[in-house]
Amino acid sequence: MFIQTLIVLNIVAAVVFTAFYSYQVVYIFISIFGNKRAETDRGEIPVHNYAVLIAARNESQVIAQLISSIQGQSYPKENMTIFVVADNCTDNTADIAENAGAIVWERADKNQAGKGYALNFLFGKIFDSYPKDRFDGFFVFDADNLLDVNYISEMNKTFAGGYKIITSYRNSKNYADNWLSAGYSLWFLREAKYMNNPRMILGTGCAISGTGFLVSTDIVIQNGGWPFHSLTEDIEFSNHNAIMGNRIAYCKTAIFYDEQPTTFRQSWDQRMRWAKGFYQVFGKYGVRLIKAIFKKHSFYAFDMFMTILPGMVLTSVTMSLNLIIIVLGVSIGFDISAVVSLFTTALLTLYILLFTIGAITAATEWKMIHCRVFFKIAYLFTFPLFMLTYIPIAMAAMFKRVEWKPIIHNSVTTPCGIRPEQVNMVDGEYVCPNSKNRAKCPPGCIYYNPPKSAEYP
Repeated sequence: MFIQTLIVLNIVAAVVFTAFYSYQVVYIFISIFGNKRAETDRGEIPVHNYAVLIAARNESQVIAQLISSIQGQSYPKENMTIFVVADNCTDNTADIAENAGAIVWERADKNQAGKGYALNFLFGKIFDSYPKDRFDGFFVFDADNLLDVNYISEMNKTFAGGYKIITSYRNSKNYADNWLSAGYSLWFLREAKYMNNPRMILGTGCAISGTGFLVSTDIVIQNGGWPFHSLTEDIEFSNHNAIMGNRIAYCKTAIFYDEQPTTFRQSWDQRMRWAKGFYQVFGKYGVRLIKAIFKKHSFYAFDMFMTILPGMVLTSVTMSLNLIIIVLGVSIGFDISAVVSLFTTALLTLYILLFTIGAITAATEWKMIHCRVFFKIAYLFTFPLFMLTYIPIAMAAMFKRVEWKPIIHNSVTTPCGIRPEQVNMVDGEYVCPNSKNRAKCPPGCIYYNPPKSAEYP
């Protein structure tokens, strides 16, 4: 009876998962073999005026490097204005940002903590200080980000195509630090390559992933600023636009880098916030998404519904029930060897599935993972373990009160440091790939002297 119950339980769970998420397998094939139709030549790409928004809380270690990478863009500098909100800071983030060339406003409101509130404050300050048509769009970055030198130019091309909201290719500054940073990094690469890329190919909507996106002034004005204040304001914004029919586009050639947590405590806190935030968004938008699926026949709404559906909870409940049945079997003297074997098989199957997802991502994005070959391979085996730690996090988030907590960033680097293969020597002089001037690094660059070899072994 116990074995039969477990078999039925796991079969039902497998069928439900297959029914819900099989389309994401199709996404993989579309991303690998599908090609977006070439757009007709629109002639000269217009230059737009952009505001670059950075919400920062105690980010004195990294914010100068981000501002430097913005100032070193190939895009015309006179068409970019950098704004920083120093949000509840207790360090000198505001001074550093201002000295680096940003326009800074300070915010002190501990009752309304979080990035959503900080962005809304910043939009309000900008609209109070500038005409509403001063900027065509707003970039949003986290203070620990770094931009590829052509990032804004590439985003501008997509923006010129008529898209109002655009997300980009999220890479990582510190893939090789440890199994946690590698786990995050590989997952974000998967989101870019095998979620947003096929969505763009198919002409459906994409999803914002925390940072590294562009939104038009029209959209911001329609929303009355930034009224997205859940623990995951990015996914809330994505679901809002799916319901409203505002398609989010994806620019695969616009690459940015961000820092991933390296301690389990910080990783637990961050993913706990994400899990709780997903529950919040599911509670707020779930029914409206279902209505959009059936009334508007919106695949975009279906995709976002699957994104916020607490799938990890279903996994957690299934595995918990397995364990409960095993414990009950032990309590009544039942031989549980066959049950343990079944449970182990299910867990191993999940490990192999997650490993396969990671391996496919690493294989196709091999050149985008900027670390030694050893780490690229070794961290494939820990990636499933990283993902499996979501199970207790998802369960705890259902019952625990979760508040926004800042993540400490201290990975001080530059695009040269992440990608030393970009370093060039011309006539015996160092040419920084993130600066238009020969032999001159942006302010704060610690890579003025290039490595002896630009090749990783």
